[in-house]
Amino acid sequence: MAGHSKWANIQHRKGRQDAKRGKLWTKIIREITVAARAGGPDPDANPRLRLAWDKATDANMPKDNVQRAIARGTGGADGVNYDEIRYEGYGIGGAAVIVDCMTDNRTRTVAEVRHAFAKNGGNLGQEGSVAFMFKHCGQFIFAPGTSEDAVMEAGLEAGAEDIQTDDEGVIEVICAPGDYPAVKKAFDAAGLKAEVDGIVMKALNETELTGEDAVRMQKLLDALEALDDVQEVYTTAVLDEQN
Repeated sequence: MAGHSKWANIQHRKGRQDAKRGKLWTKIIREITVAARAGGPDPDANPRLRLAWDKATDANMPKDNVQRAIARGTGGADGVNYDEIRYEGYGIGGAAVIVDCMTDNRTRTVAEVRHAFAKNGGNLGQEGSVAFMFKHCGQFIFAPGTSEDAVMEAGLEAGAEDIQTDDEGVIEVICAPGDYPAVKKAFDAAGLKAEVDGIVMKALNETELTGEDAVRMQKLLDALEALDDVQEVYTTAVLDEQN
């Protein structure tokens, strides 16, 4: 990645997401509601709910908010039913983009997503147009300076598929989505805290963007992430450090 720092990109993206903490709570509440509806109210028996619960804890969300969301999902309180939809498209320089949404109005959501793409130099594609460029997996990213031996020992024993360390010392661990809870538990038990972790759509290849192209791509990503119905945005784009 000549001219690009993976760690800088990770920190930059995490910082932008943290700055939108109010919207983050809304996203997590929707995820908890849908997870509880799909798999029941017990996080110990519902891995998806456990993951959402952990996100709520990391975001300092009050427990009452979590319990209300679970109640809505399981029919214990009046609430909106959300549908999960995935949109695929292209950004600047042909960079692939996946947009995961939860919505109570599909017509509104697709119109807003299409508008965000069109206004910011991208275009909405057909289902399956870019999904093959990503891998659905559990992902853990550890900061430079983390013990590679410790990560390997805990991760591989718990079911991690792949562990790689780049030139900056960033350690990335990949596992099957179903193994994510066990791997996370192993890292927690070993006292290893990932900078970023979750079940994600990981780009298989990267599209490096610099200068004005990087600025335009960041505007597109910001526009998509600002939409109320958008839960996650994934992209093959890697932006230079000035953005």
